[in-house]
Amino acid sequence: MSLGITMDPAEADVPPVVDRPPEAGAWPHRHLLDVDALSWSDIQLVLRTTDAMREVLARPIAKVPALRGTNVTILFYEASTRTRVSFEVAARNLSADVVNVAVAASSVTKGESLVDTVKTVEALGARILVMRHASSGAPYLAARHFSGHVLNGGDGWHAHPTQALLDLYTMRAKLAGAIAGAAGADQDGRFLSGRKVVILGDVLHSRVARSNIWTLTAAGADLWLCGPATLLRGFEAWARAGAGGAANGRFTVTSDPAAALRDADVVMALRIQQERMASGLLPSLREYAARFGLTADRLRLASPDAFVLHPGPMNEGVEIAPDVAAGPRSVITDQVTNGVAVRMALLYLLAGSTASDTVGG
Repeated sequence: MSLGITMDPAEADVPPVVDRPPEAGAWPHRHLLDVDALSWSDIQLVLRTTDAMREVLARPIAKVPALRGTNVTILFYEASTRTRVSFEVAARNLSADVVNVAVAASSVTKGESLVDTVKTVEALGARILVMRHASSGAPYLAARHFSGHVLNGGDGWHAHPTQALLDLYTMRAKLAGAIAGAAGADQDGRFLSGRKVVILGDVLHSRVARSNIWTLTAAGADLWLCGPATLLRGFEAWARAGAGGAANGRFTVTSDPAAALRDADVVMALRIQQERMASGLLPSLREYAARFGLTADRLRLASPDAFVLHPGPMNEGVEIAPDVAAGPRSVITDQVTNGVAVRMALLYLLAGSTASDTVGG
């Protein structure tokens, strides 16, 4: 289960072979609605459990009976490929009974409310509800009316906790050798300590960026957010307030891509979300690509060992050049693979939770 990184004694909490239900009480949260409810030790437990799930995925038959008999219902009100399929594969790998609700073909089209839908799927046996919704806060409403566990698969512009955790896991895996080499992590295991991480693109509309702010600062990153000023509104105040996943979780906001990318260790490009874009925020996609697109030339400003992430789906030629997306520095396909392992870990941990909180953690 080790990546060559020195772990604390709490690693014993995670079995190397995950083929039984987790012990009750191992995970202190009833739901996962955002990462801001997680402590750094919670995040470390997710990462260690993901190591175990990666071992499962490496087996000839990547399946264990850990959640046999558990009903996992996937309820997505927005279109998705990576996240929805990833959750489905993760649940099936744990032998859960998976119900995938096609909202477009459900009673929602007849006016059924979210609360009624949640109560219906619970009455049909759902124990874990994985949910995506276009309205920020919708999973919190669902959690108030669902007696099982709610896992947020993305809500509006607000949060995408599993994406942030899989991004963090991907960075940890990529940096494993350097971390084991000594200077990579501080005494609390914050393995991004002293490393410059850049999020470049449409930050304003990005639930991914909002959740990543918490996890990346928790891991000790020197975090930079970069994009057109119109797509950074409100983040300057957040940065000044020092809010983030660590006591000193500050980050830098800039519209200067050269300053942001210079000596960066990790660069994450974000999609320009045309479906959420109000008129006037950008002159044109062509101008955005010319000024802020992640090209090979711009990437040369970063550290020679820097690597590139993208949460997908990508607009190649807009926020990221095709040769960068498919280039040797890209770990974008690793993110997709790690997404299955991280979601397996979270389903596994939630299934073992006996926490009684109604909303929040």
